[in-house]
Amino acid sequence: MKKIEAIIRKSKFDDVRDALHDIEVTFLSYWDVTGVGNAQKGRVYRGVTYSTSDIPRRMLSIVVSDSFVEKTVSAILEAAFTGEVGDGKIFVVPVDEAYRIRTKEKGKESLQ
Repeated sequence: MKKIEAIIRKSKFDDVRDALHDIEVTFLSYWDVTGVGNAQKGRVYRGVTYSTSDIPRRMLSIVVSDSFVEKTVSAILEAAFTGEVGDGKIFVVPVDEAYRIRTKEKGKESLQ
């Protein structure tokens, strides 16, 4: 099993969630986060530079079976893409074990 953490633009969240539902990812957690971007120094609007160092984003956390990682990452990459600086990041980390509290199932069965 793998845990996929994605940090994306808030404006792309609905597109990403819909893309994940289309590939039958039925459970995910998300929360609003703020980060500091290295490449985003500031924006100029009508001659005034505004700081963009604190960037509001949405973080998604999804646990999938090993065989479903590529499909899930691809869906996020496609749906979150704008081609501009600040599109986000995806991290994939191993999960040793998972349990469903209600049924006490463990492993891959607990994800379905």
